[in-house]
Amino acid sequence: MAALVALPTAGRADQGDAERAAKAVDRAAAVLEDATATARAAALRLEAATAALPAARQRVAVSRGAVAAAVTAANTAGRRANAARAEYAHVAARYEQAQYRVTDARAEVDRIARASYMGSTFSRINVLVEATGPGDIMDRLSLVDQLMRTQQDQVDALIGARRAVRTEQDRAGLAKRAAEDAERVARDKLSAAKSAQAAAEQAQQAVVRLAATRQAALRVANAQRSAVLARYRAAKAEEARIRAALRGWAVRSGEGRYGGGKLLMPVQGWKSSDFGDRYDPFYRVWQLHAGTDFAAAGGSPIRAAAYGRIIRAGWNGGYGNYTCISHGKIGGAHLQTCYGHQSAILAHVGEYVRRGEVIGRVGNTGASTGNHLHFETRFDGVPRNPLAYLPACLC
Repeated sequence: MAALVALPTAGRADQGDAERAAKAVDRAAAVLEDATATARAAALRLEAATAALPAARQRVAVSRGAVAAAVTAANTAGRRANAARAEYAHVAARYEQAQYRVTDARAEVDRIARASYMGSTFSRINVLVEATGPGDIMDRLSLVDQLMRTQQDQVDALIGARRAVRTEQDRAGLAKRAAEDAERVARDKLSAAKSAQAAAEQAQQAVVRLAATRQAALRVANAQRSAVLARYRAAKAEEARIRAALRGWAVRSGEGRYGGGKLLMPVQGWKSSDFGDRYDPFYRVWQLHAGTDFAAAGGSPIRAAAYGRIIRAGWNGGYGNYTCISHGKIGGAHLQTCYGHQSAILAHVGEYVRRGEVIGRVGNTGASTGNHLHFETRFDGVPRNPLAYLPACLC
């Protein structure tokens, strides 16, 4: 048995966050057994949303940081792409000019070649033949040599122009590839910025949805306050009646001492909730969870923790199907074990049962939020922590 709503407010997302959020919801569920079904559902939604909000807000902050970084990278890449395009345009212009120079030089060499083919060489020989003396020959040789050097200069100019155009062509190719690479990087960075922006918007929408869910759950929980507090009062009165009934039975009983030793584990399962006082921070109510809960499959056998006599077996409000066994005295007080939320009771009041004998089946009856055994150890009706009397391994 437990009651009401617990509302812790921590959690972070990724796998660890999901596990912490799930544990927070489990803790809330552990104290919801005496709440109304409406309040229970609202409180679980509230707990889940509250636990998930910090992680969702962290994702928004991370996403916004990613957007800023992506936009900066995209802007930087864009500037580099613009610079690369400008450099390519400049190099392409130089390449075009170099091509013009090759064209001009080739035209001049072609002209010289045509002139030579048409007999210019013989004309130069005739110039020498027609010389009138040694001095005239020297002057005419100088003229011929000057003409030959001019022709060679034109050929050299063509060779140089071709070399220059090849160099500029290589530079233009490199500049073009650099510009294309820069533009591709800029496109990728822009795409990444858009993706980051979309992720940030989705993260923000998730926060908005969680906040809306939380507010709606709070409204429902507030509306259920009176009903839940009435349930709590009923559970507290029920606990008082059980204590009185078991104490009365102990006073009337003439049982001897308890046989001794650790109790037997009453069910094969795992501990899902501890014994002790619980505080509901929303409704501001304390309640004692009078036993330890062991989760197990519905219908699993429940065994008597020790030899004893059945002193209570039947329906008991929030405990559902509830059985109690008296095992004898320890230090002047009667040890009693009780078993709640059974799907079936297989023992009867007044019957003696052996240690390990099946007395019922695991169930979800009464104020329960899932199949489990609620196991109590009481002394003259007063509950104590069962873990002090069970094997340390819970096996």
